[in-house]
Amino acid sequence: MIKKIAAFIVLISLAACGTSKPHIQTTKADNDRKKAQREKAYAAHSRKPKTTTKAKTTKEKESVTLVATSKTTVYSEQVKQYVDNYKGIAQTNMKKHGIPASIILAQGILESGAGYGDLAVNANNHFGIKCHNDWTGDKVYHDDDTAQECFRKYPTAAGSFEDHAVFLTGRSRYAELFKLDKDDYESWAKGLRAAGYATDPKYPEKLIGLIERFELAQYDQEVLGGKVKPKPVIVKDQPALVEAEKLPAQVKTPKVVAPGTTVTVTTPAEKAPATITPAATIQQAGSPQPPDTIVAQSYTVAQGDTLYSISKKHNTTVDELIRLNSLEGNAISIGQVLKVR
Repeated sequence: MIKKIAAFIVLISLAACGTSKPHIQTTKADNDRKKAQREKAYAAHSRKPKTTTKAKTTKEKESVTLVATSKTTVYSEQVKQYVDNYKGIAQTNMKKHGIPASIILAQGILESGAGYGDLAVNANNHFGIKCHNDWTGDKVYHDDDTAQECFRKYPTAAGSFEDHAVFLTGRSRYAELFKLDKDDYESWAKGLRAAGYATDPKYPEKLIGLIERFELAQYDQEVLGGKVKPKPVIVKDQPALVEAEKLPAQVKTPKVVAPGTTVTVTTPAEKAPATITPAATIQQAGSPQPPDTIVAQSYTVAQGDTLYSISKKHNTTVDELIRLNSLEGNAISIGQVLKVR
């Protein structure tokens, strides 16, 4: 009997071992398959991030870095889109309040990062106007000259443009600005800094650079009803050279007269009006005369020149001058030689 019981137990043990073996094999196969799937997914994921780098670097060449209440880098096309969006409001405020549209747009671009800066996005504040004691509207806090300064918050961007105009017209420290010509954006830019609108010593230069690079002065002229004209180059204490046209030998030329004088040269053979050399080609008396046709490849910066005025003289653009001369901005100096072609 004992032998039968022992034999029965052995049979049961052998049966148990036989049924558990396939289960172990199945589990290992599943684990191997899952491991292979994980490795394949990881490899596929690790190959993805190569595509974004090139697209970003190609546009970086066209970027504009704007530093006012926050440092924001935007593309030229975004700045142009900002101008298209708000030029109508700027011109309306020029008519209503007497502030040049070019100045309004340039300040808006600079202070708001062309609409992409923190204050513009979070508070519709396009001009970096702080709360001051008289502000009763909504507020936001932002690091500027000191940490967490109070800035005004507006329900719409249009509200910010209107408040900017009221801010300038309603404060006596800006009164001198409104005595300036409406098309004299350079004086307006310098006047804003002098009146304390901004603490950055380069603030006027930044505004003027934006106005000239994106040709914002045209919106002033549209309101004033005139055409955009480059500012003349004024050379002090230099007489104009008058050259007679095909005169007989007995008439001594050239003659030196005071600037602005109208001269008529009379000869025995005929009466021929004198030809006054344009300001761009004025030569000092006694210097060699240029040939009849000169195609200028370079230009020497004179007093009163800006990139905008130089670009108009040579039938090019501010952006092209910046590219040709590898300039970092719109700043130029007297005596600097610029490539124009």
